[in-house]
Amino acid sequence: MNQSSKQTTDWAGDARNASPDGEFVRDTNYIGDRIVADIDKPTQQPDGTWHWSATPNAYRLVAARACPWAHRAVIVRRLKGLEGVISLGLAGPTHDVRSWTFDLDPGGIDPVLKIPRLQDAYFARFPDYPRGITVPALVEEATGKVVTNDYPTIVKDFNDQWKAYERPGAPDLYPAELREEMDPLIKYIFTEVNNGVYRCGFAGTQEAYEAAYHRLFNALDTLEERLATRRYLVGEHITLADIYLFTTLVRFDAVYHGHFKCNRNRIQDMPALWGYLRDLFQTPGFGETCDFTEIKQHYYKVHTDINPTQIVPLGPDLSGLFTEHGRERLGGSPFADGVTLPEPLPASERLKNPLPQQQ
Repeated sequence: MNQSSKQTTDWAGDARNASPDGEFVRDTNYIGDRIVADIDKPTQQPDGTWHWSATPNAYRLVAARACPWAHRAVIVRRLKGLEGVISLGLAGPTHDVRSWTFDLDPGGIDPVLKIPRLQDAYFARFPDYPRGITVPALVEEATGKVVTNDYPTIVKDFNDQWKAYERPGAPDLYPAELREEMDPLIKYIFTEVNNGVYRCGFAGTQEAYEAAYHRLFNALDTLEERLATRRYLVGEHITLADIYLFTTLVRFDAVYHGHFKCNRNRIQDMPALWGYLRDLFQTPGFGETCDFTEIKQHYYKVHTDINPTQIVPLGPDLSGLFTEHGRERLGGSPFADGVTLPEPLPASERLKNPLPQQQ
């Protein structure tokens, strides 16, 4: 079955996620297990979840270039230098009603898990799993069973629980001394921006859309003001807060502005956010993980309620992402003294569809 003939949907846009007044409400009930240091076997917790041992080469991160939620995990894994201890499987940009699929791999089969659909890893552990088959997901390689899809915990644990295996000089993306300021800001970014674009795109009524639209741009205006006087969101260096915001900003002009009707203006029209986005995009670990072909294919082909023709736009021109940003004048630096930059990407993880400037 070719991509254009697939019956497609997106679990984020499922009608069951709409409130009675048409507002999109994201399902945030995930598999709450964690992979942690200092244990040697799975251990059940009082709340019924499990802790799994942070063991090298035991888990596969399944992501998709298209998904901003998964993109965060890919960036953190890259910046922490965990490529050699946590393998990466990449689903294709489109999927059918059942699951993300590995249609970019030879034969449509993930080469490590030996499955055609991420759904198979979920059902291997939970045969009656009732929710969306989402990325990112960590899968135990030996059993092929999903461990967790709790994306906020995955990125924090990549930072905190794999320190014995991260590359020398890896940055601390979630510093303890900044968490009191960072945690509410991450929550704000998730609620108002990451989820805000979806609240616009999947609104079920005109009134719900207009409320979501104003709420989103109020948040972007707030962040524009914050970033006019500081290089990064919290502290002097890149943190998880910046990674949360980046994965939405980098998709905004290419997808959310038109597809989700978030069209008061582009990020290019907001000077501080535009400079900030370019600054991050040009930092190792960020732009090199952005495949705009797959990003656009996902949104424009999967969301058939919004784009029934499944026509994927050719634009916009993204060359501006490579222009000078001038953010150095605000102080700070991408990483603290003593932090080393990631090694070049493994050949297996390089973009399939790089922009001309990335070739």
